[in-house]
Amino acid sequence: MEKILTAVVGAGKMGEIHAKVYSKLGQSRLVGVVDTDESRAKRLAKKYGCHWFTDSSELLGKVDAVTISAPTSAHFELAKQFIEEGVPVLIEKPLAADVGQGAEIVELAKKTGCLVAVGHSERCNPVVQAMKRLEIEPKFIEATRISPYPFRSTEISVVLDIMIHDIDIILSLAASRVVKVDAVGVGVIDENEDICNARIVFENGCIANVTASRLAVKTERKVRVFSRQAYLSVDYLKKTGTVIKADPNVDMIEKIRELKRGGKFALLKTKWQDLLHIEKLDVDDTEPLRLEQEAFLQAVADKSLRPAVSAEEGLAAMECAEAILASVREHKWD
Repeated sequence: MEKILTAVVGAGKMGEIHAKVYSKLGQSRLVGVVDTDESRAKRLAKKYGCHWFTDSSELLGKVDAVTISAPTSAHFELAKQFIEEGVPVLIEKPLAADVGQGAEIVELAKKTGCLVAVGHSERCNPVVQAMKRLEIEPKFIEATRISPYPFRSTEISVVLDIMIHDIDIILSLAASRVVKVDAVGVGVIDENEDICNARIVFENGCIANVTASRLAVKTERKVRVFSRQAYLSVDYLKKTGTVIKADPNVDMIEKIRELKRGGKFALLKTKWQDLLHIEKLDVDDTEPLRLEQEAFLQAVADKSLRPAVSAEEGLAAMECAEAILASVREHKWD
């Protein structure tokens, strides 16, 4: 199979990770990295044995697919440049600086028939993949994503920086239209929100409670999902999860009901945890970014396939994030 010629635009931390993965994938040949900082571009090119450029237009005609990991403010113009030339792009999250730009990218992709994927790599986290395989219908989702101050991406709100990962996953799980958002947030270091909590209500009755902070003393990325079929508790960092399914516990539930009706609770000489049928989530230990890039390249090679997160899904996450930010402004702290 002929290798797909790839390049990375943006040689920062995420750009280097993308370049590293591309250089290792069998279906890819990394041909170049681009950065306006010449020394940074040279360093990365030397490390991964490819060409370096300071102008992204120099890639045109030399590549089959591009990952854009430049600052968010540059996403729109960079994406437009490649999409208009029919070059598939994987754009790091968020899709664009605002919903208007995101919508233009989606429309341009439709008009040209060019593939656009969005780098919500957490969707490719093995625990998220395992969770999706259960095909549950969530009624309540609680997500927490906190970490110490990163000293990067602070030019945007914590909502667009890290909460958007959970927004994307929640939209995927709920599979319904957002009908209401209530949120509160505060900027401690500067004007952009460093802490935010949002409550999202969906048309199908599902409710999500999401918390994000980049001012914590520890790093935590967890989600809990409640449904009629199962209860899930997932740790993204540890790549572990626990599942309590309803069906295997039917007999236990009926036994408790009978004891309750007969006023014989005292006869139940056991702990609640001992009555439950608890399983560990079956998780494959694969790097999320690798899965994301493999799915992207497979969609580049075969137009019948879809990337892990499409441009439309990336736009939906941005629309929800913008609704959260609008609610934060309505509930502004003094």
